[in-house]
Amino acid sequence: MTVSDALKTRKSTRAFLQQEVSQTLIEAILNDAKQAPSGVNMQPWRVCVVSGDKKRTLETKVIEAFERGDKEVMDYAYYPSIWEEPYKSRRKETGLLMYATLGIAKEDKQKQIEQWKLNYRAFDAPVVLYFLIDTHLEKGSYLDYGMFLQSIMLSATEKGLATCPQAALAEFPSIVKHELGITETMLLLGGMALGYEDTSALINSYRTPRISLEEFVTFHS
Repeated sequence: MTVSDALKTRKSTRAFLQQEVSQTLIEAILNDAKQAPSGVNMQPWRVCVVSGDKKRTLETKVIEAFERGDKEVMDYAYYPSIWEEPYKSRRKETGLLMYATLGIAKEDKQKQIEQWKLNYRAFDAPVVLYFLIDTHLEKGSYLDYGMFLQSIMLSATEKGLATCPQAALAEFPSIVKHELGITETMLLLGGMALGYEDTSALINSYRTPRISLEEFVTFHS
């Protein structure tokens, strides 16, 4: 598989088989990804690989908090507080496309909530990766981290696995940190579902569009 193939094949997968992912394979993916560049080679990533009973315990506590309405403040603002164009329209289109794929009417708020709760179970993937960064690091390290995350996803794709990067997994930082023994000197960036795709699941036919080069590229000479 070429890099171009991996980039085009990778997608956010939202239904997984209950097929175990070996630690050897996870380590191989992370060994690939650690080659990602970072400013002055800081390598700001820290990863918690969670599966089995620990995963079930953690997701149960998060879902219970969500259902009680016990909202937490994320360790950082992932999304803008005010949505402006063109991002507002792209966000709306993405949600409507997903619900249309699943046959969920935009008026059916309960089914939308149930679909959202799957985020906190990492879509039942057998493995979830939680990503942390030292609180004192600055925006450059966040750029570095993005390259690390993409490297994980491309390596996983090459090895026949599927992924879904998830900001939702950072919505309850105190629960995650408590369960994983993480100190407050670390900031929870997000998580990633990892496993083998359930190709029979309707949700995995869902695709988000990409804008044309003309909409974001200018050439200067």
